[in-house]
Amino acid sequence: MDLYALLVQLINGWASASSLFLGAAGLTLIFGVTRIINFAHGSFFMLGMYTSYSLIKVLQPYLLYRLGLPTGFSYWIAVIASGPLVGMLGLFVELVILRRIYRAPELVQLLATFAVVLIINDAALFIFGPEDLLGPRASGLSASVDLWGRSIPSYDLFLIGTGPLVLFAIWWTLKHTRVGLYIRAASTDKETLQALGVNAHTLFTAVFTFGCTLAGWAGALELVRTPANLGIDLSVVTDCFVVVVIAGMGSITGAYICALFLGIVKALCITLGAQSLMGFTVEFSQLTLATEFVLMALILTIRPSGLFNTNPSSAEVEVSANKSAYAGLPYLRATVTPGLLTFTYRQRTYSTLQFMGVFLFIGLCALPLLLPSHSYVLVLAIDVMIAALFAASLHFLLSTGGLISFGHAAYFGVGAYASALMVKSFQLSMEECLLLAPLICMVFGTILGWLCTRLSGIYLAMLTLALSQLLWAICFQWDGFTGGSNGLTGIWPSEFWSSKENFYELTLVLLTLSLLTLKVVNNSPYGLTLKATRDSAKRAISLGVNVKRAQQIAFSISSAFAGLAGSLFAFSKGNISPDVLGLQRSVDALVIVLMGGINSSLGPLIGAIAYTGLQDFTARETEYWRACLGGLILVLLFLLPNGLASIPSAIRTRRAKSMRFMGGS
Repeated sequence: MDLYALLVQLINGWASASSLFLGAAGLTLIFGVTRIINFAHGSFFMLGMYTSYSLIKVLQPYLLYRLGLPTGFSYWIAVIASGPLVGMLGLFVELVILRRIYRAPELVQLLATFAVVLIINDAALFIFGPEDLLGPRASGLSASVDLWGRSIPSYDLFLIGTGPLVLFAIWWTLKHTRVGLYIRAASTDKETLQALGVNAHTLFTAVFTFGCTLAGWAGALELVRTPANLGIDLSVVTDCFVVVVIAGMGSITGAYICALFLGIVKALCITLGAQSLMGFTVEFSQLTLATEFVLMALILTIRPSGLFNTNPSSAEVEVSANKSAYAGLPYLRATVTPGLLTFTYRQRTYSTLQFMGVFLFIGLCALPLLLPSHSYVLVLAIDVMIAALFAASLHFLLSTGGLISFGHAAYFGVGAYASALMVKSFQLSMEECLLLAPLICMVFGTILGWLCTRLSGIYLAMLTLALSQLLWAICFQWDGFTGGSNGLTGIWPSEFWSSKENFYELTLVLLTLSLLTLKVVNNSPYGLTLKATRDSAKRAISLGVNVKRAQQIAFSISSAFAGLAGSLFAFSKGNISPDVLGLQRSVDALVIVLMGGINSSLGPLIGAIAYTGLQDFTARETEYWRACLGGLILVLLFLLPNGLASIPSAIRTRRAKSMRFMGGS
């Protein structure tokens, strides 16, 4: 290994770490104060790139022909202006959307910010187009510096110097200004700060705007090294989450150190290249994607609150009975509170949902009889049922167990890849794969559940995300086994099930049996025990319940049904790719569960019908279907925060209020 080549790669990794730190610092500040899981942070980074590119193109002719100034000034003006412009958009998002959900569960925050991601992505597509846009070289920093006989871009050295300067500025502000004092107090105890007369809403708005401004500056500075593209938002927000979680929520200094550490580790992997170890050739350069998620999983397992979190108890977001994803949303205004009325309307709502379930089942059974052969609607219905089965497995974790998973696609992907590999390598039939894939996923889910249940709250969710992304990176880069980015093809069902009508009936039967099984488990003694651990883990422990074991069993059960959904997906499409393990797949499942209703057993099916149907309809009607879907998600979130399954209860509530009003008058 060439020492000088290693030093050059370390400098390149340090420069990348400085850019990543700017984005991660904003995310750290936002979460530390507001406790908002800002999934849209990568979108503001992307907008910083596009905004800087557009300003450069606009300012260059103006500076040259109107003011007679060199065009190089346009770059630095664009970089400086991009941050505040992106921050203004962040201000709008905070005032219109996020201010309404500060007290909402983490999953609702994720759903709202995911809708913002969809809207911003399509807005960028409409304004800037689908092509990648590479910015010009930075004025005054376009040359290179000779070090150890090698050329080092001077812009990389500039980024290396920018990171510590930004770190010092943020640290000094937090330690020596009144605003910094408020921010530190809010990250520790917001209620006490409000009791002392500080306007928490104004502070939250300011912090969120500044965090988005930092993301805009990070994107503008990265434009010289990376083209602006529509897919960079998800990759950036994933990297930022890795840095923030490893460092510890709210640690600015830790975020810089962890970003630097990840940059160095990736540089080492690139420098090592292919190495022979004990007779095996290891491609270290292909481990760059997996490295950060391995580190994140290891650190969260050893130190759940992060490496630099000095106050783990305050940083940990615990799941409680009155503020959780399963206990109902606290900001819902249309809730009937009198005991007798609430009991009666819940009973009637339950009966209404039973009627809806029977109606949906009859409709699904009759659908093949009402459609012509090879109808596209039949294919879409198969996708809906597979999505409903996948969402039902996640719904069991969230609703019954109170366990938040941001990486549930891991089990879906393992089921899909297990079926594909069994078909390609062992020539097993589809029936055998549908039996074995859930068992493989159950074993896999038991192992991951043992790791994940050592944590709680947001840290458990982040560990599931890390493990899922680790599997995605392995499948994406292991060409010899998983097919790499091309995936695996030729995964077709048996001859009898090759007919869409027969495959539809098989999917319907498996979905129905799965939903009934989950319903039975939910109402079984184990299900009641799991609910007890969800509502109050301390009380469950005092009654002799092994909380961790109950949660691990929940992961095993959930992973088996998710694996069955992944296996059906592989045979329905005939091919798979690493996308089945991607972050987008996990987010889709969360959106389906929340759209349908997390408090209803029919929520996954209702949500799958609504989400998949809306996605298909808008995709066929307009190129900007993501924005339409994001807008509809926000409308449903604010009008029906308990999901579509809560419509009967909302109607009942309105009637009850009308009757009380008429009786009072």
